[in-house]
Amino acid sequence: MMSRIEELSLNWTQTTLKVEAACAATNRNFSDVTIIAVTKTWPASDVDLLAHIGVTNVGENRDQEAAAKKLEVQASNLTWHAIGQVQTNKVKSIVQWADAVHSVDRIDLVHALAKVMPARNRSLDVFIQINLDPDVRKERGGLRDGDVLELAEQICAVPGLNLMGVMGVAPIEGDAAEAFAALERTSLQLRQQMPAAQYISAGMSADYEIALKYGATHLRLGSVILGHR
Repeated sequence: MMSRIEELSLNWTQTTLKVEAACAATNRNFSDVTIIAVTKTWPASDVDLLAHIGVTNVGENRDQEAAAKKLEVQASNLTWHAIGQVQTNKVKSIVQWADAVHSVDRIDLVHALAKVMPARNRSLDVFIQINLDPDVRKERGGLRDGDVLELAEQICAVPGLNLMGVMGVAPIEGDAAEAFAALERTSLQLRQQMPAAQYISAGMSADYEIALKYGATHLRLGSVILGHR
């Protein structure tokens, strides 16, 4: 039976090889892709093991879990990504542990970030979450294309917020390729106005190869790296 570090190391190696192959198949550079190991529900000890084998980016969904976990983690060379829906009353806590927030989807959230950024004393990377569901579901978050530029301008007006680009989650029911193609179009439209917002956070364990075909630069991968409970 493999030890936990052996299991994680094998999963990480296999995943990176698959991502490399998917990049090659679409004429993408592997070096342009950031793999975020989604560590939600897994212990701080796993995060430290991941750091030991070379993982540099980890993602968490829930503020309370992430804040406590980061205090336990010994590794200091990690970039922490907040990838879940953000409530405005959690913003003050989130900016204490997160280096990037992938789910900015409304102006009141930008205003909440603006209030707490002066005390942070360092910049924060943010992505605008786009709703890719055929029928908008509030619980999944994200906004529609027409609101993107307005929200982007609000973000760029806040000192310390770095607009990275857009983020999306493939619909539960529907065509992932169609959804990611729409996200890529939104990204291109945004870049026409804001060239620096060049990144696309898209693709999870079940669909990252599809996301890579449509320009994904940040993959949020959980089970293929951490395994299943």
